[in-house]
Amino acid sequence: MDHFVYQNGELLCDGVGVSDLAREHGTPLYVYSEAAVRENFQSLRDAFAEIDPLICYALKANYSLAVCRVLAEEGAGFDIVSGGELFRALKVGAEPKKIVYAGVGKTHAEVEYALRTGILLFNVESEPELERIDAVAGDLGTEARAALRLNPDVDPHAHEYATTGKKGTKFGVDLDAAARLVDVAAGLAHVRLAALHVHLGSPVNSPEPYDQALARVVPFLEDCRGRGAEIEWLDIGGGFGIEYQGGETAGPEEYARAIAPHVRRSGCRAILEPGRYLVGNAAALVTRVQYVKQSGGKRFVICDAGMNDLIRPALYGAYHRIWPVASEEPVPYGPEALEAQTDGRVRVDVVGPVCESGDFFARDRLLPPVGQDELLAVFSAGAYGSSMSSNYNSRPRACEVMITDGSPRVVRERESYEDLIASETF
Repeated sequence: MDHFVYQNGELLCDGVGVSDLAREHGTPLYVYSEAAVRENFQSLRDAFAEIDPLICYALKANYSLAVCRVLAEEGAGFDIVSGGELFRALKVGAEPKKIVYAGVGKTHAEVEYALRTGILLFNVESEPELERIDAVAGDLGTEARAALRLNPDVDPHAHEYATTGKKGTKFGVDLDAAARLVDVAAGLAHVRLAALHVHLGSPVNSPEPYDQALARVVPFLEDCRGRGAEIEWLDIGGGFGIEYQGGETAGPEEYARAIAPHVRRSGCRAILEPGRYLVGNAAALVTRVQYVKQSGGKRFVICDAGMNDLIRPALYGAYHRIWPVASEEPVPYGPEALEAQTDGRVRVDVVGPVCESGDFFARDRLLPPVGQDELLAVFSAGAYGSSMSSNYNSRPRACEVMITDGSPRVVRERESYEDLIASETF
């Protein structure tokens, strides 16, 4: 997280003091670096420049309009999974011909909305979905372009809840059944099969799963062409990892070296669907300690942010670096440094206020001693943080601030109690 640095004992985001932001806007507080989002996009584009892919941001990672606007300005397309995400992408000026629509449960209304918009591709995940798209396109008197999502049965070594390319998941079509769907698509009047799509899950910290998957997909692509399908695009999906602890993931150049040869061999233009890679390390969640208590032989640091703000640790057992906002020592980098018992660090559970035992950000974590009212930063919180937040326990969603050229601006107001009930009646 190069845009979050300690200077004179204070955490800064692009030169702005995080404690000052917390003082002005309260906590919990998401702090975003616009420069980090832009640099991440540019680094991925540069790493894959040899094959010039269409980079479609996986909007589900963080659907903030401010974040999406930045990526649209950089030239990104969008990978969407709902009508609501399509609405958000269009709101920030996304080009419809740079939008691909994934997801296993597209409704009739969503398909119609996407067709009227003129998106590039539907990533099709089943025969009934293919038939629905054909029927809706027929009703509208138009043609839909489809990508057949393949399930290559490759293990990305991600959490089971975020693994999508193995047999037995709800995603895609296994290679044994895919050839028949190619023939089905050929017989439909209003759908043209123009792409193959594969997404293994997230995070994928090594290029090997991509290499394995594409080694199976590209030969199948040639079989599709032999059946008369005019395949123009090869959609690699996303899932590129980021450093949550430090040093655990490959860099974009390594992914590119594994993927590019397969794309060249396919004769297609590539689509990439990164989400986490673009935004994960561009934000931190700032929370204030409410209480510190001892119970059952454990020390608990109880914060005002909870699983409703950032559910990844509770849902996936995900690791986030956590460190005091005021500290003479920067947050340690790498697993060994994080577990080094130095400088009087104490082992604690960092937990939230939500009424669930699963409401935690870290368990048995070594941290410097912290007390009531001190601020903690939960790093690498830009992906699947705000977008998965909720009002559980009737807790208002957090304020969000983006730093642009050294100036902070609120990009999401903190919800009020009135906001919680604005759409309800009694």
